[in-house]
Amino acid sequence: MIRRSVFILSLILLTQVASAHDLLLGYLELRQTGPETFAMLWTLPAKDELRGLHPDLPADCKTDPEPQRMQTADSFIERTIITCPGGLDGKTISLDPKWAAMLDVLVRVVRPDESTQVYRLTPVTDSFIVEAAPGWVQKAGTFLVQGIEHILMGIDHLLFVLGLLLIVDSRWMLAKTITSFTIAHSITLALAALTYTAAPALPLNAAIALSILFLGPEIIRKQRGQSSLTIRHPWVVAFAFGLLHGVGFASGLTSLGLSRHEIPLALLMFNVGVEIGQLFFVFIIIGLEHGFRKLEIYWPYWVQQIPVYVVGGLGAYWTIQRTLIMMGYT
Repeated sequence: MIRRSVFILSLILLTQVASAHDLLLGYLELRQTGPETFAMLWTLPAKDELRGLHPDLPADCKTDPEPQRMQTADSFIERTIITCPGGLDGKTISLDPKWAAMLDVLVRVVRPDESTQVYRLTPVTDSFIVEAAPGWVQKAGTFLVQGIEHILMGIDHLLFVLGLLLIVDSRWMLAKTITSFTIAHSITLALAALTYTAAPALPLNAAIALSILFLGPEIIRKQRGQSSLTIRHPWVVAFAFGLLHGVGFASGLTSLGLSRHEIPLALLMFNVGVEIGQLFFVFIIIGLEHGFRKLEIYWPYWVQQIPVYVVGGLGAYWTIQRTLIMMGYT
């Protein structure tokens, strides 16, 4: 049974959930307004230890001595004009390594024709060189990586896929269910990215958590030999909730602030990246199952139940937490 192997994945997911709260996200936008001038927007989480933190710009860049600063309930925001002799092409932007360990920064460089370059400053990559004229291959690669990262860091989406795997028995039904989920979230991802549909973030996140919680009792029914629509036709449920998850996936694409002419390539490659990440996750589980079977490793019953309680427990926790946030109680 798949559930005998996925307990390791469940523990990994729990570790990611525990560590995810330590990761802070920043945003840097450099919008070119002239050959050597850029309007800079710098946003940080409103944490006292981050107050006054700035990215390391090229040494010859000069900033406006009187930037506009403001603070909201959850962000430090600074706007200023920077002047860089010769522009930014070929120059390095970085983040102090001591801050890169706890802060991811999404960086956008917007050209006068509205073309956009997107970079990420992370603990692994704390600097980058601004490219002069990125081609479509470089852009496609950026969107592809963004899609892969979005699904692999989206613990709630992965838990939903894990719940489906705990219900499905046959390889044929697994392929049918994953394909159904893919088609559904691809539809709403496209609609949301093209701004034909949208959903408020707080109710959407609560609904996604509820979809995970929904699978918990269904897994128990499956183990008890009972039946339901979900157990008989898991692809139907995968499609229905896939429509919901697709709008959630779109947040990772719309956060890039793309211009209209960039959306088709971005949508295609981002969706391909999401699928690569999703299939990678599924193949890991199948590979573990195959390996354990070959090695004749059998887990005690309580170990086999860990994935079930991870799906149901985290689904319930996130549903309650996100509902309270939506209602303004936290």
